[in-house]
Amino acid sequence: MSLQIMVPDLPESVSDATVGTWHKKLGDIIKAGELLVDLETDKVVLEVPAPQDGIVSNILFETGSTVQAKQLLAELQPAPASGEETKAKPAEAVADAGNSHDILTPSVRRILAEEEVDPANLHGSGRGGRITRQDVLEHLSRQESEQTTVGDIAAVEAVDSSFSSREEKRVPMTRLRKRIAERLLEAKNTTAMLTTFNEVNMQPIMKIRSKYQEQFEKRHGIKLGFMSFYVKAVSEALKRYPEVNASIDGNDILYHNYFDISIAVSTERGLVTPVLRNCDELSLADIEKGIKSLADKARDGKLSVDDLTGGTFTITNGGVFGSLMSTPIINPPQSAILGMHKIQDRPMAVDGQVVILPMMYLALSYDHRIIDGRESVGFLVHVKSLLEDPTRLLLDI
Repeated sequence: MSLQIMVPDLPESVSDATVGTWHKKLGDIIKAGELLVDLETDKVVLEVPAPQDGIVSNILFETGSTVQAKQLLAELQPAPASGEETKAKPAEAVADAGNSHDILTPSVRRILAEEEVDPANLHGSGRGGRITRQDVLEHLSRQESEQTTVGDIAAVEAVDSSFSSREEKRVPMTRLRKRIAERLLEAKNTTAMLTTFNEVNMQPIMKIRSKYQEQFEKRHGIKLGFMSFYVKAVSEALKRYPEVNASIDGNDILYHNYFDISIAVSTERGLVTPVLRNCDELSLADIEKGIKSLADKARDGKLSVDDLTGGTFTITNGGVFGSLMSTPIINPPQSAILGMHKIQDRPMAVDGQVVILPMMYLALSYDHRIIDGRESVGFLVHVKSLLEDPTRLLLDI
């Protein structure tokens, strides 16, 4: 009797899902707990494992198909008895495939599928021979290097023909990318969005990091970064300007008496904003650990719906990619977002003297329906003052 594999319950507010990557083909033997297929939703990737050992006998939906909760996805036939042979796949091949390739993170599985790389051709450098994302990237780099060499020889022989080729590649948008596009358009079309700018001297924080980095890492087991200072300064500024931490709900203004800050994280699937809860109660070390945990989960595709919902304010740091200035877009239903940028040495006038200082631009995009210029500028100035004099964070002034 066949075992039916159903679409699991979908997250709240998600009506359907898209079939992502099938990790087993018809006739493949699968063990209990092994991953069968990924389902992409607007928010997270759901992994569907096999509930018991068996052989994949039927796949009802191809990659890219839309499915509903509790819909039949696939069927499994009972696994053959121990020692029996199966026509589906030789036992030796199954054993080899299961040694180091059956446990892959979602990010590794995705890049293998997108680049059409057979994991059997890779040698895993992770624990127990597990294939890591770096193993895949190095394999692709070697392939690209080999192809480039061949391509250079061909280009020397026929330069003119290489420029006459005009090719296009059409790739469907992922569910997450579609959702990001919808939310960005929603923010642009439904909010009265303005952006105000300021700049901050980062030298005091850089001196603190340089002086205490080694002791901080030894004590807390994590490096002291800039984001913990940003989050701490924003939390204190939100206390003084509650409108910036509020949101519009119909004809009402909803004031939040807590500070759950969304941190923008770039992943292979797109930009996500996991939420760091109760930031005002966290130490710098707790903030750094929380951000690292969320970033790791985001890049491995392990974020839950709870990780992505409920934020009251967003911080995005385009400076890690070299951005000097930008106008970030509000993350609905929030009313404001703070953009941090690249720290760059610039000549500044200090007490009548020209001094070279590490300066960074701040950009606050806000919904003018709820936040006036006085609150937006005051909030940004307060963030600036806290970053330029971090002692104020300790003294609460």
